[in-house]
Amino acid sequence: MTSHVMPAAERKVRVDLGDRSYDILIGPGLIAAAGSEIASRLKGRKVAVITDENVAPRYLDQLMASLKGRDIEGVSLVLPAGEKTKSFEHLIPVCETVLGARIERNDAVIALGGGVIGDLTGFAAGIVRRGSRFIQIPTSLLAQVDSSVGGKTGINSPHGKNLIGVFHQPDLVLADTDVLDTLSPREFRAGYAEVAKYGLIDKPDFFAWLEKNWQAVFSGGAARIEAIAVSCQAKADVVAADERENGQRALLNLGHTFGHALEAATEYDSTRLVHGEGVAIGMVLAHQFSTRMNLASADDASRVEAHLRAVGLPTRMSEIPGRLPPAERLMDAIAQDKKVKGGKLTFILTRGIGQSFVADDVPSSEVLSFLGEKHPQ
Repeated sequence: MTSHVMPAAERKVRVDLGDRSYDILIGPGLIAAAGSEIASRLKGRKVAVITDENVAPRYLDQLMASLKGRDIEGVSLVLPAGEKTKSFEHLIPVCETVLGARIERNDAVIALGGGVIGDLTGFAAGIVRRGSRFIQIPTSLLAQVDSSVGGKTGINSPHGKNLIGVFHQPDLVLADTDVLDTLSPREFRAGYAEVAKYGLIDKPDFFAWLEKNWQAVFSGGAARIEAIAVSCQAKADVVAADERENGQRALLNLGHTFGHALEAATEYDSTRLVHGEGVAIGMVLAHQFSTRMNLASADDASRVEAHLRAVGLPTRMSEIPGRLPPAERLMDAIAQDKKVKGGKLTFILTRGIGQSFVADDVPSSEVLSFLGEKHPQ
């Protein structure tokens, strides 16, 4: 039996979690190679593939053929695309598909799609049979550098995003960089916000590299693979140190407290705002709020805004189409955030580019006043 030869450009990042450690493979052609990569790691010979109606026409047949080529039997379920799929309504058919296919513990559940499919499928894998093996094949830049790595799974509630879920680590992540060429420019930019985030958290040199090389990252090739690998390694390091977000893992939420509030305010309407755009605006707000609290210089906040604006991301609340609810309603969404402890607000703030930190007990009056100033109405 010939083993799969790794393409020259492929990179491997290891997420070190003891006996639950796993590989993230990054590079071209990985959907076509999925059968051999999975067969070499999987004791079972059955999989259930969960995908959506945008991804299925492009990649499902290719994946199923690759699995079949290595004698892995697969069933598939195609769900509607979009954030609204992260719901109880769609969790049930995913669980029933997995059970109906008689997926056992040595078999696997595969998520083929972006962050929505990854989060929903991972949650199902985490609860079916009290935990099934799980493989991520992320098809968006955002999922490749963020949501597919680290084991956070979940669905949304009317109370907020990702409030129902479990930590359930994948057994393998296959990040096929070829699929990114089919993303719309808007989707690619939205994913890039999460790439920039890793520089802003604690890698100022990486942020400076992105300022110089972002166009090469957008056009593909070695710079894109490099940016994804650095992002995945950054996330892997944080997850290995703090898997369940008791401390430093919260840094990965830079920009997300504001961003999630804005997503809730638009009722998760992706025509108005997608996750990465919310994060971009949120990261600018986090830097501006840090300036307001005399933690960081206004120059750094301006530099962050300038870079995100250069790549085409929104950086201000006024750029979100339609009316936003008043600042007080945004505060309600922030108060429901998972990072709230004992009713005290926790934000990821910064002392400058690459110097973010967890700030507990941020005065809600300051946040409300700040939001009032930034609010477009």
